[in-house]
Amino acid sequence: MINVTVYNEFLHERNNSAIAAIYPDGIHMCIKRFLETEDDISVSTVCVDDVAEKLTDEALKHTDVLIWWDHMAHERVPDEVAKRVQTAVLCGMGMIFLHSGHHSKPFRLLMGTTCNLTWREDGDFERVWVVKPAHPIAKGIGRFIYLEHEETYGEPFDVPEPDETVFVGGYERGEVFRSGLCYKRGNGKIFYFQPGHESFPTYKNPAVQTVIKNAVRWAKPDYRVDALVCPHVTIPDNG
Repeated sequence: MINVTVYNEFLHERNNSAIAAIYPDGIHMCIKRFLETEDDISVSTVCVDDVAEKLTDEALKHTDVLIWWDHMAHERVPDEVAKRVQTAVLCGMGMIFLHSGHHSKPFRLLMGTTCNLTWREDGDFERVWVVKPAHPIAKGIGRFIYLEHEETYGEPFDVPEPDETVFVGGYERGEVFRSGLCYKRGNGKIFYFQPGHESFPTYKNPAVQTVIKNAVRWAKPDYRVDALVCPHVTIPDNG
């Protein structure tokens, strides 16, 4: 089994009736339900109210892939939790950042940049174009994913040059955005996926769900260590 943990603030859904109508029990539960339709994936969830208690070092050691969605409460994630996540990725845990998770503390730690971008919230349509169709994260997706409404993100996106760009978003009024990026940090794999504004039912789109399922399988650890160490070694005497 691939052990997945989904982090979501679970604040928009509790404070906005229109968003609650789309995700009545939270974005995290929507993601949990479609992931658990897969026989090889097990899912637990964490919200901002209990992130410090639940995202312990021990919990992260038993997480193969951590999915992260946040937006309005980045600063409520304690610095020590963000550092734990960074360390877990460097040790080999897989990581998927969704939508506004580009400004999360763990993503900025792992990228080492501001991770700023341009944005508009006008409900424009988006086509998420597949630019690397042979990549395993794009498996089962056609030329593009059409989203009737999505928050518009635009370049420049202040992140390091990705190892691979799988998707590029194109919007109704002309903006483009690198919307599916792959990175390797230490022993861990990272995927950033742009769609998923809380005001729209993006995570109910079957193609978006396919991408996230594919990303979980791609990001699961190939090699993992228990701790980051710089060992002193000696050369054995063969004489």
